[in-house]
Amino acid sequence: MKKFSGFIIIILIAVIPDIYSFGNDDEDYSVRDSSEYEYLKSGEELTYVVKYAFMKLGEVKFKVEESTITNGIPVIKAVTHIDSYEDLPFVSLHQIYSSFIDSTFYPQKFVGLMYREDTSFVTYTFNNDTSINIKQGDYNTQKVKLDSTILVKKRYQDGLSIFYFSRINFGKEKTINVPCFVNSKKENTVINYYIDNEDVSIDAVDYDIDCVRLDGETDFVSVYGLTGHFEGWFSNDNYHVPIIAKMNVIIGSVTLELKNWNKKLWNPPKIKD
Repeated sequence: MKKFSGFIIIILIAVIPDIYSFGNDDEDYSVRDSSEYEYLKSGEELTYVVKYAFMKLGEVKFKVEESTITNGIPVIKAVTHIDSYEDLPFVSLHQIYSSFIDSTFYPQKFVGLMYREDTSFVTYTFNNDTSINIKQGDYNTQKVKLDSTILVKKRYQDGLSIFYFSRINFGKEKTINVPCFVNSKKENTVINYYIDNEDVSIDAVDYDIDCVRLDGETDFVSVYGLTGHFEGWFSNDNYHVPIIAKMNVIIGSVTLELKNWNKKLWNPPKIKD
């Protein structure tokens, strides 16, 4: 099953965060306290429209919900909805993903729901740097069709937690390699961060937004056939909100553009003249 939007793995990473090895030994990147960052707190909502050429394919909505306890550890629950528009003749996609992220921006648990006639579910339970338990099954009957555990030697991001994790790595020009657990497999995504200011325009505001850019590569295929090279522009402020992302798909290239957000918490920074 193809579990996640390459956007999430960006925009990252998308969707992401070598020249540097990213793992538990990396002093600069392995431990971050999420309480320092405004965007992993209840109330953030970000909605993106997915465009292919002149067509609008659907929307991706990210929401930070509430604090809870998972595996005995305090976590923040983040949820994303991926929905194609109903009038599209060639695709119908409705999926919900949840990630339970601890104070170091690593997931303790991941849950995915893929809605169709036989709606399916997948869960990953992350046991720190020792193992990942995978369960897949039928959502309506709750019948488990796969229950397996793989051994690991490092901590992994999932397809949603990486969206938030990638946002903490701006500020220096660097390249980062992050292990990702996607499609029930150990994968990898490389992200290059840049520090130059760039102005970006979107339909939702009437001014140019102050942004910084990243780009990178992923070698796995995800929803919409997203794979390979991607690039994204993030707000040049303390929130690092993804504004626009461009990614390759099997049929060409798609763009994801910020459409709506919680204006009481944040607004896009205007680039200075």
